[in-house]
Amino acid sequence: MTASPTRKPIFSTKLASPLRLADAVSDAIAAALFDGRIAPGEALPPEGEIAREFGVSKPIAREALRQLTSAGLIFTQQGKVARAKALNGEPLERIYGYAVRSSLERLREANEMRRVIETGIARLAAERRDQAGLEAMKQGLADMRASLREPSGFTEADILFHLGLAMATGNSMIRVQMEGLRSVQREVSELFSRRANRTDADWNATIERHQAIYEAVVAGDADLAEQKIRVHFDAADIASFEVADKLAAAKR
Repeated sequence: MTASPTRKPIFSTKLASPLRLADAVSDAIAAALFDGRIAPGEALPPEGEIAREFGVSKPIAREALRQLTSAGLIFTQQGKVARAKALNGEPLERIYGYAVRSSLERLREANEMRRVIETGIARLAAERRDQAGLEAMKQGLADMRASLREPSGFTEADILFHLGLAMATGNSMIRVQMEGLRSVQREVSELFSRRANRTDADWNATIERHQAIYEAVVAGDADLAEQKIRVHFDAADIASFEVADKLAAAKR
């Protein structure tokens, strides 16, 4: 019976003090995921091999993998090796989703956070203008126009537009943050779309505000892009929280 070939070590980090071995192991594996030594979809070494490479017990290796699974960096199935996931905002999206659905106050805070973040994103997007992001923004606008008076479709088009804005920065961490904010966007956009007195003019005004942001980004005008997204948030906040206040009052 031939011996199985020895796999070349993937994780270069040597563990330091024994403060939290599982944390140190998960940090080292995460570094391999982020720098591309393990590509999305690729299998990680088996649990026992990870334990041997780091000089720790199998329970420590198992805990490190559990941490990475909770963080959304890998996925595991019973009886199979863990596999790397593409970096995405899913864990953040779950956290923000729980928060904004818990109370109107948390929704207001989350949307305020979004305003602070996206004004900076708009500036950077205008300075860098990554083509994939511009294409996503353009598609989002087209989808909005195709979804007038259809709240769910319009909401998804709005989310695509703002994801495109983040992608236009060329910064993967900003993209992940915007993916995480999808649950906030969805809640606010759905509130906005539920206004009983919303007219075609209201729907079109929303599209035009997005169009103005897109044009400022394409033109490379960072000041104008920031100005236009502030205008958009001002209008959207008034309408969305007007509905939210009415819904809260109805529950009392």
